[in-house]
Amino acid sequence: MMQPQQPYTGQIYQPTQTYTPTTSQPFYGNNFEDEPPLLEELGINFDHIWQKTLTVLHPLKVADGSIMNETDLAGPMVFCLAFGATLLLAGKIQFGYVYGISAIGCLGMFCLLNLMSMTGVSFGCVASVLGYCLLPMILLSSFAVIFSLQGMIGVLLTAGIIGWCSFSASKIFISALAMEGQQLLVAYPCALLYGVFALISVF
Repeated sequence: MMQPQQPYTGQIYQPTQTYTPTTSQPFYGNNFEDEPPLLEELGINFDHIWQKTLTVLHPLKVADGSIMNETDLAGPMVFCLAFGATLLLAGKIQFGYVYGISAIGCLGMFCLLNLMSMTGVSFGCVASVLGYCLLPMILLSSFAVIFSLQGMIGVLLTAGIIGWCSFSASKIFISALAMEGQQLLVAYPCALLYGVFALISVF
């Protein structure tokens, strides 16, 4: 005997809602005025970039340690590209050497400063400072586009630019890491690094 089928009533199974939201406010703001600017989200502050550039261009200016301790790689990337572009104008395709030497130099200075300072420093901060202090080397490579740097005047100019870069970098490191009395110890490895860039510009 077959059992009689139940009549179809037109209702289907619907699961009950177990979660009820507590607030009806959206996660994001209702308008675009609540959102921060795009450059602020990317960590690009043109005011700080300008202050760091002026600190490098004016070696005797006192560096602000709070600004210099920021990890800002926008300016250093622009300066590395500008340095490679001026070398390219002189007929030297050295972009790989510029970025390779920069990476190795930043790694070496990162290890050295962490050994010398009590507070420690991040790799991004080291790369930022060394990249900003590359700015006088761009002036040297721009000068090498028009004139030769292999004479006595070129040697003196190159030595002055190396001293400028290393003095600015060591001054910023000293102010950011509170390493008073150790500027010469920091300036020496910086001078070695910028000396390699100077050799690329001269030869």
